[in-house]
Amino acid sequence: MIRCIAIDDERLVRELLEDNIRQLPFLQLIRTCKNALEAYEVMQTEQVDLIFLDIQMPGLNGLQFLASLQKPPMVILVTAYEQYALQGFNLQVVDYLLKPFSFERFLKACNRANELFRLQNQQPDSLPEIQDFFVNVEYTLVKIVVADIEYIEGLKDYIKIYLSTAAKPVLTRMTMKAMEEKLPADAFVRTHKSFLAAVRKITTVKRDFVCIGDKEVPVSEFYKENLSRVLHPPKT
Repeated sequence: MIRCIAIDDERLVRELLEDNIRQLPFLQLIRTCKNALEAYEVMQTEQVDLIFLDIQMPGLNGLQFLASLQKPPMVILVTAYEQYALQGFNLQVVDYLLKPFSFERFLKACNRANELFRLQNQQPDSLPEIQDFFVNVEYTLVKIVVADIEYIEGLKDYIKIYLSTAAKPVLTRMTMKAMEEKLPADAFVRTHKSFLAAVRKITTVKRDFVCIGDKEVPVSEFYKENLSRVLHPPKT
């Protein structure tokens, strides 16, 4: 269950958001707030996983409020002003709803948030035991710690292995297929014919790419269903 709050200075918009939220079984509305200061008070005492956030509000506006949070939860911006979209996505919001929006568009944004929430809260013990391995780099064997892998990029007969512990990727002669066979299937997801991403390193899911920290890994149309299967594993 995703615990959420809605912040908007317009009463009718708050009521619309409240009604929409209550129709989705995976959302739990904690409070509606008419300004950022009210939201601060709620977040001091309540766990908040998702914020529906207006931008143009008196006093502290939505983007200023979001930038002030040290560890912001997921955010869906709800605004009548299209010009703030780029600034919003630079703050890694989940989605951007332009008023007036339909319930269908609202649902699409919430499904994105739900996908990200499930990904971020995947239980570690659901992943198989991970075996580290060595690769050949300029006639030297270099150990690759699988837990450090952020993503892998294929370049014809070579691959680049991007690690959280290294400033530069490790370049080795190997095919993507051979690398895929070395990695636990549930821990990595193919997002593109030339990219493999570590599931637990993904921080944001967008339409055509996923984010790992500040790095963007492309998602091609062919592999979107593949990514969706990882984000929505079958129930047992």
